[in-house]
Amino acid sequence: MTEQTFDLAVLGGGPGGYVAAIRASQLELKVAVIDENRVFGGTCLRVGCIPSKALLESSHLYEEACKHLGPHGISIGGEIKLDISAMMKRKTKIVADLTGGIGMLLKRAKVAMFHGRGTIQSAGTIQVAGDSPATVQAGKILIATGSIPLMLPGIEFDGKFVGDSTSAMEYESVPKSLVIIGGGYIGLELGSVWARLGSKVTILEAMPQVLGGLDGEIAKIAVRIFQKQGLVFRTSTFVESARKSGDGCVVKIKGGEEISCDRVLMCAGRVPNTKNLGLEKLGIKTDRRGAIEVDKRFQTSVPGVFAIGDAIGGAMLAHKASEEGVACVEMMATGHGHVNYDAIPAIVYTNPEIASVGRTEEQLKETGIEFLKGVCPYGANGRARTLGDTDGRVKVLADKKTDRILGVHAIGIRAGDLISEAAVAMNFGASSEDLARCCHAHPTLSEIMQEAALAVSNRAIHT
Repeated sequence: MTEQTFDLAVLGGGPGGYVAAIRASQLELKVAVIDENRVFGGTCLRVGCIPSKALLESSHLYEEACKHLGPHGISIGGEIKLDISAMMKRKTKIVADLTGGIGMLLKRAKVAMFHGRGTIQSAGTIQVAGDSPATVQAGKILIATGSIPLMLPGIEFDGKFVGDSTSAMEYESVPKSLVIIGGGYIGLELGSVWARLGSKVTILEAMPQVLGGLDGEIAKIAVRIFQKQGLVFRTSTFVESARKSGDGCVVKIKGGEEISCDRVLMCAGRVPNTKNLGLEKLGIKTDRRGAIEVDKRFQTSVPGVFAIGDAIGGAMLAHKASEEGVACVEMMATGHGHVNYDAIPAIVYTNPEIASVGRTEEQLKETGIEFLKGVCPYGANGRARTLGDTDGRVKVLADKKTDRILGVHAIGIRAGDLISEAAVAMNFGASSEDLARCCHAHPTLSEIMQEAALAVSNRAIHT
């Protein structure tokens, strides 16, 4: 067993961990990163964000070919065939290319890489178990272990018939019927994939509405659009159990009938991946969900041990973890670092996409902040019409007194790309007037953002 000493040891090689490790190396710290998986990249790159987006794109193209090319004057003769194996092969190659790239980035940054299960033995020691066991000594430890799917009582998980998001990205054929437990962004994204490919998708949500936490108006518009696409929603529906039955599955609903289907997908949320890390031994505090408690410098209750990303709760987003990783190591090395939690964008990669940054109307009303609203529909935009995608809108919320932008919410084609402009504007403390006065190229989708900003002060030109 080898023993090596570092300035910083990062436990977890996902978007929070590997980014923190590279930034720490740039700041001239001697760094090690430890991950129990064969490759670095975390859930996001291996079995989450990247593979799901690959399948979303492939399924979108299949649906376009089947249903939407006629108006463009494109006719495809004969039957359009779906090759699931080829689709999965493409997804797997994209994942392999990106995870391999992470390894090269870490190597170039001269970060020592350890593959194995890391357990914290003390404030300065991590024991790595695996094919190459090692003892890693470090002046500081950063926990970036991410999150895992939440499993509800009564769900007889087998990873194939009753599975989680990882299972749903490995189906060998299109299930005739798919029941998804949970109406959050993961459930909607994966439900969209299989619905486009021909599956009858039913989404069961315990809360009164799906996409909880999003702006209420945007969420309602999304549901109407997705219903037209064939997705079935059942809200205020509590699942008591789900199990394999014969060649399919049975889902039992509280106070309702059983639902028979081919596959069940558990998407009821995620929880911090903080068990069996040695936290109890060190006396590191966690909340009831397992999120590690940290101070403003991301330090835990034990000096020298820090935590970021999904492991500390909050918005479970890869880019939020990356920002925290950079801020944390910069504080270690320079004494300064910052994350603007008021301007972290979030995106749901359905079709149309849903994107948001800042506070919702509901949150502003709850806190008593007076605001003005500007809205521009996609249908008023020339570029959206040429793309043949006019469902959706952009909404800008600005402080009634100062005009400072408080939140921007969008649903529509490429909304995830549009939201970056709003995030930049909010980071610089921009007003809706600032955003409206910026010249936007024509014809582009970005003009929708400008029109919505103009509408805040009733100056919209095209609506």
